[in-house]
Amino acid sequence: MNAFNKRTARRIGAVSLLLALLASPLSWFVVRQNVEQSTVALAIEESQRLLGHFGAIALSGLGAASHADSAAKALAGGLFDIAEIYDGQGQRLAEAMTSNGLQVEGILLHHATPNYKSTRYESVNLPDRRWVLRVFVPLRLGNVPESEVTGYFEGVRIVPEWQRQRMLSSALSAALMAGLASLLCGLAIYPVVVRLSADNERKALEVLDSHISMMEALGRAIAKRDSETGAHNYRVAWIAGSIAEKFGFRGSKMQSLIVGSFLHDVGKIGIPDAILLKPGPLDHDELAIMQTHVQLGEEIVTGIGWLEGANEVVAGHHERWDGTGYPRRLKGEHIPLAARIFAVADVFDALCSRRPYKEPMNFETVMEILERESGSHFDPDVMTEFRPMARKIFDHLADCSEEAASKMLEGRVRKHYGL
Repeated sequence: MNAFNKRTARRIGAVSLLLALLASPLSWFVVRQNVEQSTVALAIEESQRLLGHFGAIALSGLGAASHADSAAKALAGGLFDIAEIYDGQGQRLAEAMTSNGLQVEGILLHHATPNYKSTRYESVNLPDRRWVLRVFVPLRLGNVPESEVTGYFEGVRIVPEWQRQRMLSSALSAALMAGLASLLCGLAIYPVVVRLSADNERKALEVLDSHISMMEALGRAIAKRDSETGAHNYRVAWIAGSIAEKFGFRGSKMQSLIVGSFLHDVGKIGIPDAILLKPGPLDHDELAIMQTHVQLGEEIVTGIGWLEGANEVVAGHHERWDGTGYPRRLKGEHIPLAARIFAVADVFDALCSRRPYKEPMNFETVMEILERESGSHFDPDVMTEFRPMARKIFDHLADCSEEAASKMLEGRVRKHYGL
């Protein structure tokens, strides 16, 4: 099982667990609501029946208190632990309670004189974790909603432990079912997701491979015109990547740096051979034409989606920290960090490499030149990061052929392109 498959399996498991955790309190809430509503509905129905049976609906006259007392005693010990009956003026006529009702009666908040027109209930959690339902029922003759209220019934039910356990069991069962359903769905779609991912990865790698091939083709096109450029492109892109890792370059930032470093001189394709290949120094006019390779390079990479990120290096690789570079004379941190990193890598490789007109310099001489240019040509912070790794890079690139440099860069490309 590859990393993606493991990651997908973990995510399916996590989603299943999350759904189970979410379903549990939701199920508890729904079950509790159902219990409350069914208990209240049953309590209202039962209270109306018993009150009617004992003649405690029309709570007036000499027998009202006796009828109310009989009804209260019948209601307490059945659905209710406390039963209270009031006349139409809100005066209590009778009260009855069980031993459990007696325990909670002093804990419950007392209410004002009854004067309500519709049935309602309260759900109360007591400090000792007992759960109490309080029902408030206005009494009417014939139970006709529009008729006059003749009295009030108030009942308290302590939800028994067995009912709470049943509710908890229902909630846990619902949570388990939700998690299991999610897991089964995940298992069903897992092969499809893996297959689609593999297809997408294959296609992405094909596109990426074509991009890298195009990058190398452009590099070879430059090398055909400037024989010094081929191996230099590979080496300088590898060096710049090594420095950039110290600055936390990852993903698309590193990819853009690598492409920009490899194609930094792509604009030289548009420079006439008489100037590009001139063996001696360039005069003022020739130098001005040579410097246009930066703008030409920008034009080449602009508008090509996957090359857009290369613009920072292509456009800024001849800028200098002190603002004396070209073409825009950018200064300090106005120069993109990728271009500042590349500037150190470019000069370091140029000084270390054998060219037709010079031998490679030794390490000490190279570093002496770079240190002298720190703060003028180069960003001092980039030099700070480069300094400890310079010797290792120098030794690694000593007499490095174009093929060997290509292999080194390929390793870095695979690392940061996820190949």
